Amino acid sequence: MIFLKLLRESFLFAFDALRQNKTRTVLSLLGVTIGIFTIIAVLSAVDTLHNNLQSSVDKLGSNSIYIQKMPWAFGDKDYPWWKYAQRPTPNLRDYEKLKDRTQTAVGVTYQIYLSNRTVKYGSNFVENVDINASTYDYYLTRNFDMQEGRYFTEMESRAGAAEVLIGADIASGLFPHEDAIGKRIKVMGRNMQVIGVFAKEGEDMLGITSDKLVMMPISFARNLIDIQNNRYGSQIVVKGKPGITEGEVASELDGLMRAIRMLKPGQEDNFALNQSTIITEGFNKLFDFVDMAGWIIGGFSILVGGFGIANIMFVSVKERTNIIGIQKSLGAKNYFILLQFLIEAIVLCLLGGLIGLGLVYAGTLIVKNAFDVAVVLYLSNIIKGLTISVVIGIISGIIPAWFASRLDPVEAIRSN
Repeated sequence: MIFLKLLRESFLFAFDALRQNKTRTVLSLLGVTIGIFTIIAVLSAVDTLHNNLQSSVDKLGSNSIYIQKMPWAFGDKDYPWWKYAQRPTPNLRDYEKLKDRTQTAVGVTYQIYLSNRTVKYGSNFVENVDINASTYDYYLTRNFDMQEGRYFTEMESRAGAAEVLIGADIASGLFPHEDAIGKRIKVMGRNMQVIGVFAKEGEDMLGITSDKLVMMPISFARNLIDIQNNRYGSQIVVKGKPGITEGEVASELDGLMRAIRMLKPGQEDNFALNQSTIITEGFNKLFDFVDMAGWIIGGFSILVGGFGIANIMFVSVKERTNIIGIQKSLGAKNYFILLQFLIEAIVLCLLGGLIGLGLVYAGTLIVKNAFDVAVVLYLSNIIKGLTISVVIGIISGIIPAWFASRLDPVEAIRSN
């Protein structure tokens, strides 16, 4: 009961100080508010970017390794870029031998990409379309959902059926008021039947999306173009079996590719094994730097706010010296006076922190509505904001509260 009474009185004193000295209190709380806003806003932004990055990486497929000509990260500064450029691109021979020999893969696919194409249906057309020609195992190496229709059968893929899967944006552009399944569209000058539509994905931070993608069997594409031409960015994608680590899959692939390419011991690899961890590790370093910058900027603001709260508390102690003397003369213990002012400082800092959190939440709603980006504000970040506010309140209020608790009751009552 004593603690509840103390808590009630502290809240009343805090709000009385806020009511009587609005300008002074608001200016003092501003530092805490800005500091909490900066820290939590940066943490939320990093969490949002990290979620979007992970979503992008998940589309690439967990435990998937991309065998390509060029590495995603140039780690060896002594290896000139022109050596990478002279490497041979992965070809069908590499793919077929790799598929026959691998023991750790659940799926192996050969893919090529053609960009900036136009597809047509009657008078409707969609520009800037990407075309992906792939072998059957594509569905094992890349995560996607179907909005309607189905994927190729193995027989259709091998035979090179004139069939395609299209993205959601292409479907809405070519068939705004009708079903896309069964329609024949013109792709690269050839009529092809739509058998499936990818579910709407939206563009992520890596630009990975199937919304404007046309996918066809590579056995059909070889009738139209030279599918092993360097300009089509051919790649082999390998998906590891469940329970086998990405490192184990990569180790096997490295040995198999060296054997397939007939590289001698000590001879440099002429291929790159790219993994999704390369992307996440690179971005995580950037996120850590942004996190640190947010804490530094927010920390300075909170430091200024802490001095402001301490100033308020010293003024409050001086203004209520008579009241402190009366309380002590009536039997109030030192700890009662100390806790009274300490809780008052914590309440003021919590108020500043709540305002900062409210601004962050409002910001997430504005960004979501304006840019259609799902900004996350985790409970852990809210708890961090409130915890920081309490800690700043304790640090800012402990010295003024200690001075108040040590006042002599007689001298306090006599003071003006």
